[in-house]
This record gives sequence, structure tokens and C-alpha cells, in this order.
Amino acid sequence: MNNKWSKAVVMLLVLLSSACEKHSLPVADQDNGGLVLPEGFEALVVTDSISGTAREITVAGNGAVYVKTRKAEKGNVAVVIDQDLDGRADTVEYFAKTQNRKRWSLQTGVEIYQDYLYFSTDLTVYRTKLGQGQLVPEGELEVVVQDDHDHGGHEHIAKPFSFDNKGHIYVPFGAPSNACQDPKRTPGQPGLDPCPQLEDHGGIWRFDAHKLNQTQKDGELYATGIRSIVAMDWNPVDEELYAVIHGRDDLFRLFPEIFSSWQSALLPSEEFVKVSEGADFGWPYCYYDQMVGQKVLAPEYGGDGTIIGRCDQYEDPIIGFPGHWAPNGLFFYQGDQFPERYKNGAFVAFHGSTNRAPYPQSGYFVAFVPFENGKMSTEWEVFADGFAQVDPIVSTKDAAYRPMGIAMGPDGSLYLSETNQGKIWRVMFTGDKQQFGEEQLATMQARKTLSHIRDPHEIEDNIQEEFTGKGQEIYHWYCGACHQRDGKGDSGRFPPLAGVDWVTGDEKRLIGVVLNGLEGSIEVNGETYNGAMPQHSFLSDQQIADVLTYIRSNFGNDASAISAEQVSAVRNQSNL
Repeated sequence: MNNKWSKAVVMLLVLLSSACEKHSLPVADQDNGGLVLPEGFEALVVTDSISGTAREITVAGNGAVYVKTRKAEKGNVAVVIDQDLDGRADTVEYFAKTQNRKRWSLQTGVEIYQDYLYFSTDLTVYRTKLGQGQLVPEGELEVVVQDDHDHGGHEHIAKPFSFDNKGHIYVPFGAPSNACQDPKRTPGQPGLDPCPQLEDHGGIWRFDAHKLNQTQKDGELYATGIRSIVAMDWNPVDEELYAVIHGRDDLFRLFPEIFSSWQSALLPSEEFVKVSEGADFGWPYCYYDQMVGQKVLAPEYGGDGTIIGRCDQYEDPIIGFPGHWAPNGLFFYQGDQFPERYKNGAFVAFHGSTNRAPYPQSGYFVAFVPFENGKMSTEWEVFADGFAQVDPIVSTKDAAYRPMGIAMGPDGSLYLSETNQGKIWRVMFTGDKQQFGEEQLATMQARKTLSHIRDPHEIEDNIQEEFTGKGQEIYHWYCGACHQRDGKGDSGRFPPLAGVDWVTGDEKRLIGVVLNGLEGSIEVNGETYNGAMPQHSFLSDQQIADVLTYIRSNFGNDASAISAEQVSAVRNQSNL
């Protein structure tokens, strides 16, 4: 370690020791950094300038905040250092720069475990030794678990991880499809039964946390029937693994004769589950409907939204949160700074929906689930809101910030990260712990009436303007959920359509993308996108011509129309 860092470490440790003796908290921002919190809580912005934006976070015992970056240009991990203990970053250093393979270096976990800093990309869980007093690890990167599958356009490959108290690390292998269909995902297409993808996907595997260079075959299947997980944490009180599952998509797009766009906006549930060994949560055959409180048969397997069928044999969630809220952070609070009601409870960060059109987007806040009488409550409350800074949220990019990571500092403060700008907040309790109760929670309870949290009214909250032509209508049905009604897309997943050569350039290439779909990462206007696009060859030549003409002449675009004859020619070349 160079002299600069040696001096910084000594200063940091001395100041931390002094702060611990005084039991003091830094002064919060006057506006709480834009957050809305329960009475008695305050917040400050630690930093708003993490390069590559902030995903998951963890806080070391010396107060250093480690951040998994979304992009690895400077490094996969950043360390945020507050030398003067005013709660705000003085220095940000980046390290652990792995080979940037575009798609595989973006996600998602970071945690300190037994003197090692563990972090993950989409395909790999790494670790590096944290030496005594070190802020930036100097050791070599070691591979703990390597995902050795050939994923192609697989969307659900994030590698969050959690440790238990027995030396194990838990790593999910997400499902490579929406509901175990052929990748084309055409409307009405049945799912494979039995689903072969469950052999090595759609579940959580348990590994030795200390063993290096493991692949999936070195682990053991711990739980199955899980489509996609980003939010996962070990509860040290009941010694169980918990997660919040991302539910499936496209009920209306794929089965418009069964589901309305309103049902598709709300369903299926994002399931908060206790993941005991051997548990099966029913993917792809079933999904949880939080409005009726039960699992029902998926339409790919003969369901109509009411049929239960085989679904009574699978595990139910503790809570069914509304659909598409995108739970990306889960943390069990063990500190003493907050009032007693928060002890051992779970904080859940909802990154926010992208596909609720024609209704406002929803989520974009941090929820709290109490731990009561030795188990998780079935009720939840709003803990932190204000991230989006607008309501209603019409399109995803209208939201200023999207919450992601949750961690606790050594003094019991809660740290929250977000992925739009790389902002991190520190939330502190400065009120009267003995007097904290329902009155202090009233303001947050009232926020459940806002459009980004409450269930939308089927008619009154429909914000889709009247269609002006067939192209706009087709765009609404098949494209808007991902690319958004304003064509701005969703960072990292679905590219924008405005001013993009993919849209306004080569007509044959554009038609081919719609007919054949697109897998793997692409770069658009300097940003890498990883969301797989299903093929839409089930649309007629005229329908494809109409929707592409609409896209090429809207969202600020001014390109020529596409004809049905052009579509037919590309279709014939593709043998579709």
C-alpha cells in the first residue's frame, strides 16, 4: 500500500474510534436528500457520483462503503471513503477491473465475508482478500463460482449471493425463458412439460464459500421453481434464506384472449419467500396472484387465470407484492440505532416497473416487512420513498432515481443505493425511539395511495391516449412494455428507439430484428443493452410494416415508411 493510502487509513481509523466514543451522527441534509421517510428519520447523500452507477452495496466495520458498479470501465467495485466523518464521501476509488465482455461484467452482488470482499458479475462470483487496515484490496481476484453455461440471449443471469452461518454461499441460476417456452415466445405458445430448464436453471444452488473455481456441478440444488432472483439475504435470527422473486411477464401480450392489459399490469406477484432446503415455488407451471391470494396455473400450461390445477402442491409466498415492481434489494436489519420495530425486519428495494403500460409505472421505493413473534409479518409498509420525484411515472426514464442496494453501517445507519446516477444515501434515526409508533408511520401509510404504489383503477388510471393508427396500436400491444410509450427504453435492458441507427438506418436489418428477434448484447448510442428481444414473426407483413413505419416516424425520428412487400421479402429470405 502506498504512503497516501497508509495515511488515509490511519486517519480514518482514528476518526472512527473518536466517533464511536461520542456516539454521534452526522448532520442530515435539509431535504433528506429528496427522500420521504417516517417521522424521526433523516437522511443525507453520501455521494451522487459513482461512475458506472451503483448496484448492490456493503459497509465494512471501518465505515468504508463498497459498491458494485453497473459498468466496469473503471472497476467492478468502488470504495467510498468518508475521512472527516461528516457522512459524505471525500474519496471514491475503483478497483477489481475484470475483462469487460460487455454483457457479463454488469451485475450485481457485493459482500464482506471472513476478511474477503466477494462480488459478482453476471457469470462469476469473485473474491479478493481485504488485508488488515486495507480499503482497496491488493490481492489477486479469485474465482469462487463460475457459470459455465452457454447463455445466448438468456435474460435472467444475475448472480446475487448470500452466506449462511455454516460456510455456504447460495447462488441462483435464473430461468432462461419467461415460462419454459421455445425462445421465440409467440402468442399462445405452450410451455415445455416437464420443463427441462429446471435441471440446471430456475433455482438456487448451494456451494462451499471457501472453495475456489467451482462450477454448477460442484454445488447442490437447494431450491427450485424460481424464475429470477436479484434480492436475496440470509436471516441470522431464524437461520433461513429469504428472497423476493421476479414474477413472469407478458400475460396480455402472449394471451390477449385471456388477460386484459390491466391484469397484465398487476400480475403476477413478486413473491417474498422463505427459501428452505428442498422448496419448490412452482415456476414455470404456476404463478402467484396476490389479488386472490393463491397460486394459479400459468396460461402456457392450460391456465385461464382461475384454474389452480397442480399449483396447490407448491410453496406459497409470505407476501405477494404487486407485479413488475422489480425487487432488487433485500436486507435484514440487525442494528440498534433504529426503533425496536425494525429489529430483525426486512427492507426490500423495489427498482420499479418497466412494463405496466397503459397504466403508470409502479414501485421505485423501499418497503419494510417486520419480524414478529419469531417469523416474518404478512404485512408490509413504505419505509423510503421520493426516489422517482414524480407521480405518476408514465415511462421508466421519468423516474429520477431507482433504488437498488441496501446495507447497514457499523453504527446501525442504513445505506441505500440507486442505479440511474450512482447516488447513495445514509438513513439515520434521530427521533425518540421510545415514542416511535403508528403516529410516526402515518405519513408513509398515506403514500400507499400514490399511483406508483397503489393498484391502478382499470379505467380511470388508463393513461393510453387514443390510437391514431394501426401502427401505434400494434406498438402498444407488443413493443411499448419494453421500449416504453415514449420510445426511451430502459437503461441496460431495452434500448431507446429515438434517434437510433438501428431504427432509422438499414430497413432490412430492422425488419430482420422484428422477424427473428435479437439475442446477446448490443451497443446503442454508446450504451450496452442486454435484454433479449423475442421474435415477432407471428405478426403479418402488413402489421410489421405498420408498426415499423410508426416507430420510424415518431419519437423524433423522420425516416421513410416500411412496406408490406419489404417485410415479405425479408421474411422469405429468413424462411419464416
